[in-house]
Amino acid sequence: MIVKVCGMREPENIRAVEQCGTDWMGFIFFPHSSRYVAQCPEYLPSGCKRVGVFVNERTEAILLKAKQFNLHYIQLHGKETPEQCRKLKAAGLGTIKVFSISRAEDLQPTICYEGICDYFLFDTACPGYGGSGKAFDWNVLAAYQGNTPFLLSGGLNPAGIESLKAFHHPAWAGVDLNSGFETAPGMKDATLLQTFIEQIKNKAYNEQN
Repeated sequence: MIVKVCGMREPENIRAVEQCGTDWMGFIFFPHSSRYVAQCPEYLPSGCKRVGVFVNERTEAILLKAKQFNLHYIQLHGKETPEQCRKLKAAGLGTIKVFSISRAEDLQPTICYEGICDYFLFDTACPGYGGSGKAFDWNVLAAYQGNTPFLLSGGLNPAGIESLKAFHHPAWAGVDLNSGFETAPGMKDATLLQTFIEQIKNKAYNEQN
């Protein structure tokens, strides 16, 4: 079970969250986000994969940030095409395409990205780009029959652990955590995160054994 913590920015908070068992850490390079990373933090994680989050950005600009931050994955939240995803993969970067979901029909566009992206991320549909802090009806994901593994996002917080434990899907690969664990935009509560991560990883372990 992959646990991605997104919206990181402050060096000491990055250190604390890295020690919580986080697998991937997300850095947002969308200027309109309250968690926008304007400059490279004094500390970047070495114990987990680094994910750069972009919205409708040019490939050249993404590659520049990828080099600056030594990114492993690129997460695309906008109207990026399959061709742009191919170019990023050709540059040696993993790709995660985000889809906003409110009903089963919203899964249809994933077909064009099958075999191109490493992961999909299913988030709650909302105006604009970025998180709404609300969950969508995960039952609609029963309609997803693709081969690309996905991360679940949207309104995940400590109070929702039991719902996550009850969720099942053969392509479900992990969770994306952000505002539900914040004390302020870009600042995570490491204690809450550690407890949550231990619980979700125990669920995955128990299902495999």
